[in-house]
Amino acid sequence: MLKRLMVLAPLAALGVVTVGGSVVAGIARPWQLGLQEPMSPVMEKVDGFHDFLLVIITLIALFVLALVLYVAVRFNEKANPVPSKTTHNSLLEVLWTVIPVIILVVIAVPSFKLLYYQDRVEEADMTLKVIGHQWYWSYEYPDHGNFGFDSIMVPDDELEEGQPRLLATDNKVVLPVDTNIRILYTSEDVIHAWAIPALIQKMDTVPGRTNENWMRINKEGTYYGQCSELCGVNHGFMPIVVEAVSKEAFAGWVKKAKEEFASSEVEPLNMAHAAGAAQ
Repeated sequence: MLKRLMVLAPLAALGVVTVGGSVVAGIARPWQLGLQEPMSPVMEKVDGFHDFLLVIITLIALFVLALVLYVAVRFNEKANPVPSKTTHNSLLEVLWTVIPVIILVVIAVPSFKLLYYQDRVEEADMTLKVIGHQWYWSYEYPDHGNFGFDSIMVPDDELEEGQPRLLATDNKVVLPVDTNIRILYTSEDVIHAWAIPALIQKMDTVPGRTNENWMRINKEGTYYGQCSELCGVNHGFMPIVVEAVSKEAFAGWVKKAKEEFASSEVEPLNMAHAAGAAQ
């Protein structure tokens, strides 16, 4: 058992596991430490910012611990029987005001840069439309024939080998790697949230409104997510599965998908209207 844990621990820490000889990324694992392995440019920056903050927080915690221990030893009743009556120390008061301000500025600058980078929509190569329902997802590909399909969780008694419980779906979202993808989000009923941790995707789908985001997937693989908004009794049964493939494989999948989902063609998407609604 110990040997098995020693082998699985490094993979779990990266959020990577081997199923049936193939590598599956983008899923949380037991005993995992830290964030899932970043698989998009934004997630890479978020992961780096997380590590940066962890260093700052650790240094602050160690400093406060050292200060508490020093005070406890230096100023206890036995070591300091006659307490000082000092009430003010100008230098100390300036330091404990200025140093926290400097720390906050050091944190704020990269934070604002990351927020801007995450929010701005890159020059998109394609568009994916995500529609939330109670309790499943629908997807549309307006740039590839305007077909669409529903994606519903696979019940426990229909799971195949290697499919994770509560995360597998009957239809996967297939997307190409190394492609700037504009994502438009909306909902047919209540507020949902389309979230995939490994790709740093988390955006509310709101009825009557179109929200906008973007992503770029670095590596081929399968990425899992779930609805992250409390949307009703079956909130925990709205999984998301994104399969990232090469551009050539994606083109082949689109040809097959057009035939498979031919009866699911949707109204042409008005990009100008959608962009206006996203504002």
